[in-house]
Amino acid sequence: MPARTASPALLRAVAVSGDADAVEGPLHGYHHETYVFPLPGGTEAAGQVRWKCREPRPDLLWFDRRCFASEEQLLRSLAGRIEGIPELIEAGSTRLQRFVEGHTLGRLYGSGTEVPESLVRQVISLFRQLAAVRPGSLTAERTCEPADRAPEADSSGFLERLVLFTQERVYRQNRPRFAGLFGDLGLDDDSFEKLRKRLADLTGRPFCLLHADLHRENFVVDAENRLWTIDWELAMFGDPLYDLATHLYLMRYPADQERHVVRRWREAVDGVAPGSSAGYADDLPKLLAYKRAQSVFTDVIRTALTLDPGPVTDREPLVRAGRRIEKVLIAAEGPLEIERMPSTAGIALALEKWCRNA
Repeated sequence: MPARTASPALLRAVAVSGDADAVEGPLHGYHHETYVFPLPGGTEAAGQVRWKCREPRPDLLWFDRRCFASEEQLLRSLAGRIEGIPELIEAGSTRLQRFVEGHTLGRLYGSGTEVPESLVRQVISLFRQLAAVRPGSLTAERTCEPADRAPEADSSGFLERLVLFTQERVYRQNRPRFAGLFGDLGLDDDSFEKLRKRLADLTGRPFCLLHADLHRENFVVDAENRLWTIDWELAMFGDPLYDLATHLYLMRYPADQERHVVRRWREAVDGVAPGSSAGYADDLPKLLAYKRAQSVFTDVIRTALTLDPGPVTDREPLVRAGRRIEKVLIAAEGPLEIERMPSTAGIALALEKWCRNA
């Protein structure tokens, strides 16, 4: 095994596996430091099962609400109700998730490309099963405050709590460090009031469990073409149309396939919980507008943090970062009513100023 920093997650993985050379990682991932290994005594000829040991990354900026105390608790309570979720075991005092051997959907079919029908069918089946999991039906501990839980079927209240989280926990909480950069890009508290005007008056829909992060890297396709769903840490109860909007925003289906997915989703969720797609034609564009606006604030911060603080000696990273931010600003120009859209060069200058002052 190559030399690696002995983090708590790595030390625990080595201790549980009993063989440092069998530990693979850290795997790519934003929220967690993850290592994969077989347990002692596995039978290689029978196809050795491997397990994941994970720890939240230290000093990580979280840009999404977390509503359950533990992903593992949630997965245990979903066993038998949701297909294609990883198995869990206890190894001493360590709780492990089974590592799904296969390829992510994104590796097989990149963003913007069509997804095979056999896999779309399994995505729709997942939405159908999620729609059947109603608030109060799980044993997993919820950590979100009662004030953050909108009343049943209050879709407008549900979305307002998400907007408020973005305003308070993403924008205002990081404003001391990023105020100058936000201001140079034309973003301020008034941006959220403009956004709220566009999101008003959603139709009420029966709440259910939402994965809330269904993108191509959170689906794994195994050797038998089965679709597995991973990374449930952002799951919550709420408006089922929000889960669809997040999925469409992150998946980037071709236009024809997106319309096909929306139609199939409507049939699936309404068949389980009638009214789950009520008002979708008016409300789906509003929820997609929120996703575009949310991405501006998260992507500006994440992109800025990829740059080295201090005087800039190489402008190419600034230009690349400027292009990334320009794309999300253009996508959110309508929802945030951005009055003066900065150019790539203008964004790069704003980032250079931020780097000097960081």
